[in-house]
Amino acid sequence: MATLQCEIVSAEASLFSGTITGLSVRGTIGELGIMPGHAPLLTGIKPGPVTLHLEDGGEEIFYASGGFLEVQPGFVTLLADTALRAEDLDEAAAEEARKEAEAAMQQQADTEYSLVAAMMAEAMAKQRTLEELKRRRR
Repeated sequence: MATLQCEIVSAEASLFSGTITGLSVRGTIGELGIMPGHAPLLTGIKPGPVTLHLEDGGEEIFYASGGFLEVQPGFVTLLADTALRAEDLDEAAAEEARKEAEAAMQQQADTEYSLVAAMMAEAMAKQRTLEELKRRRR
């Protein structure tokens, strides 16, 4: 089976370094599936789940708040602003952040809209990541 070397790095730490058979992520231009032999690519990524397809047939899911994905022959690197293993996300905290962002949207002034919209996007991305983790475990 063909494989790729993969690195997931955030500003805080290196989260993953190993061999994978594929990667799924939401890029700025849409959903991306990266497999061995993929053409070289450099693209931004949107907040949300990053799914690694492992050699043993398993999957590992991460949350990335945004960043860049670089694909080179035999190697893929995800440079995230912030990244966490999906298991490390706190579901209650993600829901609370979403509620706070919704309340802020209702009370915000026009000058604060982009800040509040970013808060909402991050909260929703964390929830999508948790939903993806739950769906994969079924």
